Amino acid sequence: MDRSLYIAMSGAKETLQAQAVNNHNLANANTNGFKADLAAFQSRAVQGPGFASRVYTSAEENGWDNSGGTINATGQDLDIAIQGSGWFAVQAKDGTEAYTRAGDLHVDSNGMLMTATGLPVMGDGGPLTVPAYSAINVARDGTISIVPAGQQATTMAAVGRIKLVNPPEGELKRGNDGLFKTINGSVPVSDASVTLTSGALESSNVNVADAMVQMIELSRRFELQVKAMHTAEEDSATAAKLLSMG
Repeated sequence: MDRSLYIAMSGAKETLQAQAVNNHNLANANTNGFKADLAAFQSRAVQGPGFASRVYTSAEENGWDNSGGTINATGQDLDIAIQGSGWFAVQAKDGTEAYTRAGDLHVDSNGMLMTATGLPVMGDGGPLTVPAYSAINVARDGTISIVPAGQQATTMAAVGRIKLVNPPEGELKRGNDGLFKTINGSVPVSDASVTLTSGALESSNVNVADAMVQMIELSRRFELQVKAMHTAEEDSATAAKLLSMG
């Protein structure tokens, strides 16, 4: 009975882990540029004495869904969305370079170009600063141009270029802060093939309907595992009663 209880218990535990991944995706369904986590169940043989037919379930994270979200026009000058594959670089809180596709940017009171979460946006030479301006534009290649404050509209000047990169998907990992970094800590060079759309944002690529169906399926699977644990407990109690009668 203890073996069947172990298998049911491990199945319930792994189901909860898969549910946590799914719930995390649902919680970020409205997060700009979010990439959904992927998880899958795998069968693992139980090691030790007993029949080789005994297996348990293991929930494994399989990276993330690299498909693009929907690009929605906003009309805001500093909203940017990457067309196709690629990332733009930001400075993480630990000072290292990281990558994201959440392009809702703003210029803070110190003239720093920042993400919505307060991270400096990187240019080819470091964090980007933007002088006081009356108009601003972000080109397809990431070049930022402004009309300096007090100047005529014809005096458009380039003040920097957002660093755009496109490392292979297998070289990236996502941290607990939601940002992506290279696995080996290297810093990719700028990639001129990555292009932007200004005045637009990329939505999360989470399919809410699929995630809701998955949540219901995982809940039912967990209930089934708990029922199996109760059955093992009842069988054990019945066996003990029969042995005491003998």
